[in-house]
Amino acid sequence: MKKKLFLIPVCILILSGCWDRTEINDLAIITAVAIDMTKEKEVELSAQVFNPRSSSGGSTSSGGGSAPTTIMRTSKGVNIADAMSKMQSNIPRTIFWGHCKIYIYGEDLAKHGIIEFVDFLSRHPEPRNRAFMYVSKGKAKEILKLMPRIERNSAEVMRKLTGLDVGIEVTLLNLQKMLDGSSNAAVIPMISIMKPEEPSQPLKTNPYLIGTAVFKSGKMIGNLNERYTRGAMWVRNEISATTVTVKAKNVRGFVSLNPIREVTKLKPTIKKGKWKMLIEVETEGDLIQNGTNLDLSVPKLMKVMEKALRQDIETRINGTVHLAQKELKTDIFHFAKHFHRKYPREFAAVKDRWEQVFSRIEVETRVKAYIRRPGLTNIPGGIPESEVKSK
Repeated sequence: MKKKLFLIPVCILILSGCWDRTEINDLAIITAVAIDMTKEKEVELSAQVFNPRSSSGGSTSSGGGSAPTTIMRTSKGVNIADAMSKMQSNIPRTIFWGHCKIYIYGEDLAKHGIIEFVDFLSRHPEPRNRAFMYVSKGKAKEILKLMPRIERNSAEVMRKLTGLDVGIEVTLLNLQKMLDGSSNAAVIPMISIMKPEEPSQPLKTNPYLIGTAVFKSGKMIGNLNERYTRGAMWVRNEISATTVTVKAKNVRGFVSLNPIREVTKLKPTIKKGKWKMLIEVETEGDLIQNGTNLDLSVPKLMKVMEKALRQDIETRINGTVHLAQKELKTDIFHFAKHFHRKYPREFAAVKDRWEQVFSRIEVETRVKAYIRRPGLTNIPGGIPESEVKSK
């Protein structure tokens, strides 16, 4: 019994609590980060910080409305670590980066190079590997100033846009792998600021996706518009939610479809010193709008629209491949990885001049497209039955 009583004070000393704890009330939670470059080549770091007063009952701004959910703080330094250290002196709470899901690189900084910034975010213990990466048209910090009408802040808008799969999705981990990959190329979704509905309130608007920034050796060298972005997503097997609108030859009107299944396979071959890449795409879609005068329940007419769908996908892919090979000269499709896997010896011989080899690769596209469900009605809506063609 005495031994048990002796153990009580010992346990009390050992289990004395969390000596290194950090209370949430002492943290400044970062929701989004913008990284720009000044004219003096300094790093300008801007952070969107959660405002705890916005969630407390009854708190209001000086104008009588509710307090903004976030505030923005900016600092400058010779590098991102220096700028981050200086930012802490402007915020009375300990900066916490673990909840930051959005990192935006300004366009000028992206053209100068992002490798050192990716390296810092990879080494720092708090930033998440699953945080989303973006490049902004113009200054990145302007995105953080926006006060969207629907979501709580601009970071939430961008996070939800990524979840809709309307563009290429790139996380910090994805970006690391691309920059370290055999092709020495990377892509990051590009955003801009939507024109405000009320000119008197320029900040009451949203960021939106405008395409994709293309990187070579860590520097932005160009961009893809929305159409070419979709073409790149077909090749990279990243299409999951989209609407394809096509027009068949000699047919009045358009047809819109939602692909429900899409599989892309890249098959490299080297024969007699000739490098070739076969892009095989197989897709199935549901008809969601028939703007033609065709009865698509008729198999023969359905084949006409399937051919139009196949040709549209081929055109998107071929246009994107031509742009990447002849203008950007950058392997954004990871062809290098596929050749490296199948032909390691041959690839090792051309690795140092892959840019030249990539530009000369013969690319063949084969698309199989099927429209599985034409809908519950055979007759296109709003067209008299006498005008509907079934032959």
